[in-house]
Amino acid sequence: MRTPRNERLSRHSEGGAPGRTSAAGRRLTGGRGAATDTAEGQGPERRCILSGEHDARDGLIRLAVSPPDADGRCHVLPDVLARAPGRGAWIGVARAELEAAMAKGRLKGALARAFKGAALAIPEDLADRTETALVRALTDRLGLEMRAGRVLVGSDRIGEQARMGRVAFLAHAADAGEDGCRKLDQAWRVGREEEGSGLAGMRLPLDRAALSVALGRDNVVHLALTDARAAARLTTLLERLLHFKGPADAAGLDAKGNPPGNAASGGDDDLNVKGCLER
Repeated sequence: MRTPRNERLSRHSEGGAPGRTSAAGRRLTGGRGAATDTAEGQGPERRCILSGEHDARDGLIRLAVSPPDADGRCHVLPDVLARAPGRGAWIGVARAELEAAMAKGRLKGALARAFKGAALAIPEDLADRTETALVRALTDRLGLEMRAGRVLVGSDRIGEQARMGRVAFLAHAADAGEDGCRKLDQAWRVGREEEGSGLAGMRLPLDRAALSVALGRDNVVHLALTDARAAARLTTLLERLLHFKGPADAAGLDAKGNPPGNAASGGDDDLNVKGCLER
């Protein structure tokens, strides 16, 4: 990777000004306790090269470049965990906006300014690669938390722990049945003494097959996290993926996070996915 001058930080960088993740952290993890953990994890802000907006690093997606190939071109690749050496460019737009920017040449121009002097090659499937990398980061994190003993699976076990106030994060597979989700949501609200608040588990952009593979268990339909810090870590990755996919596109969910064909539960029981993406 190229290593030109360091990226310039915004005027809020030293203080770690809150970005999109703080609001989402409160929604996705149930509010109490989780907001502090999420805010603590925020680093300096970065600027999206397409929209010009600033956000915390964890709320954006980093693009990096490979070493020059035989033709002297550097390939632009997603670096969703921000670990690649050298200078990076950051994007905070949804997939549809990225694809439009690629089609109109705006991304090429923005990257040329970010990586001055480099002969860049932008893969046509950059959007696909980015989404795949975001999904992989999420499933890898789920696997790590599972191995650390911080993930609960199984409706009965989750419901019991939720009613005892021991669940920091609740989520359902994209193809989970509405009745099962509603029962666990209610148990979670009871345990947190937030009945009537509309608090509900998150519809993940992953079906039960993907969750089962990620967690190494059979037929995972619902999951819960018992640790607030683990919930904050997962929330960061989940929010970025949902934002990139777009609120109505995530795993085929509608704008309220419900799978096609399932009626919304109505009233305060709904959790609008778009609301989880508050900045």
